[in-house]
Amino acid sequence: MTIPTSFPPSMTGFTSSSSGADPTVSTEPKRTTKETHPHLPPGLILDENGKVCKVCNTWADISKIKKKKVSSNSDESKGNISSSGLGSMAGFASMMNSSPSSSSTIIKDRKDCPADNELLGRSTWTFLHTTASYYPLKANERQQIQMKNLLESLSIFYPCNWCSKDFQKDIIKNPPIVNGRENLMKWLCERHNEVNRKLQKPEFICETKILDQRWKDGPEDGSCD
Repeated sequence: MTIPTSFPPSMTGFTSSSSGADPTVSTEPKRTTKETHPHLPPGLILDENGKVCKVCNTWADISKIKKKKVSSNSDESKGNISSSGLGSMAGFASMMNSSPSSSSTIIKDRKDCPADNELLGRSTWTFLHTTASYYPLKANERQQIQMKNLLESLSIFYPCNWCSKDFQKDIIKNPPIVNGRENLMKWLCERHNEVNRKLQKPEFICETKILDQRWKDGPEDGSCD
């Protein structure tokens, strides 16, 4: 990843070759289609090796693979369901809703399973927002170096490959503001909102008081005490 030019050389332990991400390269993930992966549900995100990426998809999406295999086997034995119906997202949604009891059992047991992209993303954002809320009010030079290194390292080693590349591009476009907790909290909130806009999710209010209530102090009514 190319270090943003606004990062003074003395403020980072990384070189411009530390990642190799090209900001001009699209960070849109590759997905399965009926043409390229006829035996998989369409729309699943693939990793750099062309395999289904567990940490890039939700468990609900990945579970469609198993449901499709089960349904395909059933279709072969019964011969009463067309293969074209299995290729549509509506068909998979129907299959997922057909056995709520077994689905709820599987979800209940997923606490010891590898993280999907929702759990990984939620946990990562929780860590980042909470860390920022406890960051020094005025960070010294060493603390600023360490925080920048943490954020850049995260953008390189985050398990979801296309997510990490997207974050690398965002850091280049919007360099981290690490001179103190309030600016860092607001910067992270804005980065989170950037992701939420892409996912068409609600945005957060990036005001210090509200961020403190959410990530450090809890609401004024004491409901979290």
